[in-house]
Amino acid sequence: MEQNQTRLDARAMTVLAHPLRSRLLSALRLDGPATATRLARTLGTNSGATSYHLRRLAEVGLVEDTAGGTGRERLWGAAHERHSWFSSDVAGDPDSEAANDWLQAEGLRQFQQRADAWHGAKQEWPLPWRDAAGMSDYFLDLSPAQLAELTHELDAVVERYRAEPPRPDARRVFVFLQAYPDVGGEP
Repeated sequence: MEQNQTRLDARAMTVLAHPLRSRLLSALRLDGPATATRLARTLGTNSGATSYHLRRLAEVGLVEDTAGGTGRERLWGAAHERHSWFSSDVAGDPDSEAANDWLQAEGLRQFQQRADAWHGAKQEWPLPWRDAAGMSDYFLDLSPAQLAELTHELDAVVERYRAEPPRPDARRVFVFLQAYPDVGGEP
């Protein structure tokens, strides 16, 4: 596994499966290190709750004190750029399976929120951005091994672009890769 990625265990999944904790980790990954006070202001919560939830995330290695703050104003940062897990990692543990379900549903909710935001604002963006942005859907007949291979190949393509230095006209782009079996068929 790459240095900027971690694989969540059952405990980390259970800790992360909380609305504020999930938002805190996302904010640190997207906007960089911040104090609990700044995160509380950004996320519309109080600094006491924010500080508590940052410590919980730190207990499982998802965030860390960057040692860049002073006194009570600790500067927190994401410990990794991304994380992953497999449903099989938590199979048979009801609490961890519930955390898995929540995390997946939250990911879908965030995807929908970002897609809706783009759809509502796209007319304000220059045509080259509107032409480049989009979505596609494909229907393939794949085995579980082929689906895993496809996912790894797509991840490799994304990683190749992440490794390139940003160009002057670059903007943050959200890429969501999702691939699921057609549930209309037999499981």
